[in-house]
Order: sequence, then structure tokens, then C-alpha cells
Amino acid sequence: MDFTLSSEQHLFQETVRRFAANELAAGAAARARNPAYPWDVARRMAAMGLMGIALPEEDGGMGGTLLDSILAIQAVAEICPRSADTIQAGNFGPVRTFAEFATREQKARYLGPILRGEAVISLGMTEPEAGSAVTDLQTSATPDGEGFRVNGTKVFGTHSTEAQVFLVYVRFGPGLDGIGSVLIEKGAPGFTIGQPSAFMNGETWAQLYFDDVHVAPQDVLIGPGGFRKQISGFNVERLGNAARAVAAGRHAFNIARDHALHRRQFGRPLCEFQGIQWKFAEMAMKLEAAQLLLMRAAVNAGPGLPNANETALAKLACNEAGFFAANEALQVMGAMGFSEESTVQYCLRRTRGWMIAGGSAEILKNRIAEDVFGRSFPQRPPRS
Repeated sequence: MDFTLSSEQHLFQETVRRFAANELAAGAAARARNPAYPWDVARRMAAMGLMGIALPEEDGGMGGTLLDSILAIQAVAEICPRSADTIQAGNFGPVRTFAEFATREQKARYLGPILRGEAVISLGMTEPEAGSAVTDLQTSATPDGEGFRVNGTKVFGTHSTEAQVFLVYVRFGPGLDGIGSVLIEKGAPGFTIGQPSAFMNGETWAQLYFDDVHVAPQDVLIGPGGFRKQISGFNVERLGNAARAVAAGRHAFNIARDHALHRRQFGRPLCEFQGIQWKFAEMAMKLEAAQLLLMRAAVNAGPGLPNANETALAKLACNEAGFFAANEALQVMGAMGFSEESTVQYCLRRTRGWMIAGGSAEILKNRIAEDVFGRSFPQRPPRS
């Protein structure tokens, strides 16, 4: 399989990387310390054509591929990890699921501001009692006239403090086939956003409360029986997560490499100590291997959605490689890497979070094992 980039892809990658180096590198550490969403960066990314890269032109996108989106997010993340969040919000995650299944009218309402970097969409999936076991969700959508009344709560949503619209997983009825999703705008009667809480990496989230929130028929994204379609769209989110993880590891690796070249101890540069050399050799090997699995999943997806098993392999490898590289880079740099003045410790915290978000490492291993053995392994105990 040929993962060599075309001349057009090389040019695109270098253009984005040059933009990031010239415009974003100087403020990278300050952005990492700021919990606020970087709206100014989002608008600049939109002006560069970096929002909706893989979405059709008729939807306001650029008509590119998933691989193009990955090239863009990694080129930015390797220079300014925090700024890459805006590429994620405009290309991966709920925006891609929305664009894949939304009606023409729904796209007309919401895609424009998102692709201009003026708004973000947040995913309401996890609940206090439904995390990895997402099919245990209890947020209900009960018929009410032609529409529905939504009741329940969601937690841990990325961009839940900044979003203008929420893609909310709901239960229309019992069982797996009863799960679908609806669109709910901020400020809708009965919809309350709780007080912000902070993750270890500085990002904020807020609990969402739905108390008899009315959802009109035109605000249903995927009706009953659509859970599998929703999860297939979620594989794009996982590749965005994976791409940022390995790129953040590369960012930390590059900073630590420069440090090892110039920092002297015992009269010698750090890079001359074999123990340090081995750290960088292991980091390089893990990052390169993870990147290849990521490229395979993206290339094989073509214009469609990525394969679930290839996505699981890529995300697991990228999460582990990114965290390993950030952790080793911090160790090489010592107190300098541990300082908030450095983005290395920020990369460590971000990559650690991505080992949980978007499918934990353990859930991914379960999914990979199913492909290995050609059978499913239900996690729930058998019914008596």
C-alpha cells in the first residue's frame, strides 16, 4: 500500500505548516494556558479554507478527503497544539456526523457559522451512568404531537460551554434500535447548562440538563434504529483524536530533541548520553508506527467513513505513542518540561485525556479482539 503523498498534498501540508509556524508558533504556550476557546484562530482557519475540508462543496466544504483533514490538523498541532482544536471542531467529531446525516434544511441552518469559525457544535452522548456503555443511555425523547419532549442529562461534552447547538443522543424507545439523535439549540426552553468544570488539561465542560425540552420533527437528526449509523460517523471523530495525539507527541518530541542537542550536563550535550538516545529512538519508532496505522485508516476510507477496526487500531496506537512521547520528552527536559511555560507538559495532559475520550484504550482493545477472533464479546453479564 502506497502512503506517499501526492505533490498537491505535499504542497497543502507545507502551506498549512508554514502558516502555523509564521502565525501560531509564538503564542502556542499562551494558548495552552488559556481555557477559552480560540475563536480568533478558528476564524483565521476558516479564512484559510481549513474548515469542512472533507465536506462537499455544495455544503460549504472544500470537497477534499479525510486524509486532507488529517494533514491539516497535524500540521497545525505539531506547531500549536491548542490551535488544532479549531481544526477538530470544523472537520471531525459531531460536525462530521451532522454533515453526514443532516437534511438540506438542517445544514442550511447550522453549517455556515461552524465552517466560518463563528460557532461550534457539541456532542451530548455520555451520561452519569452511560460512558463506555453508551447504549445504556437514559435521556428520553417521548412523542408529543408531531415532535418530542426530551428529558435527561449529559456530561463531559467537549465544547459544551461554548457550543451554540448540541447533537444529543436520545432514546426514542427500548433497546439498541430505540437510540437516535436530535439537535437542540442553546437557550431552548427547558435546556439548562450547568456550571463549568475543568478537565486536567484545562479544557472546560458543563453538565447539560433537559427538562421537557420540545424537539420539532425538523430537529431530529437520526430517528429510531439509527444508532449504528451514528457510531459509524463517530469513527471520524476517533481519527481526529488519533491525529492530534500523535502530532502532540511529535510536538513534544521536537522540543525535547532541540533541548537535548543544546543542553549540557557533566560537560556534554544531553544527546551524547546513551540513555537519552534510547529514549528518542523509542519515541521515534512508536510515533512512526502509529502514524502509518493512522494513514492506512484514512487512505482506505477514501471519500466515505473509515473502517471500525482500522480506526480502533489507529486510535489506540496514536494515543499510546503520543502519550509515551510526551511523557519521555518531559522527562528529558526535567523541570523545563514540567513548567507551565513549556507546551510539553500540556501535550502530556492532552494525550492522556485522549486515551479516555472518543473510546477508551480498553474499549478499543475489545473492538480489536472482536476482529481478531471474528466474533463479538458482549461486556454485559448473560441474562439469567
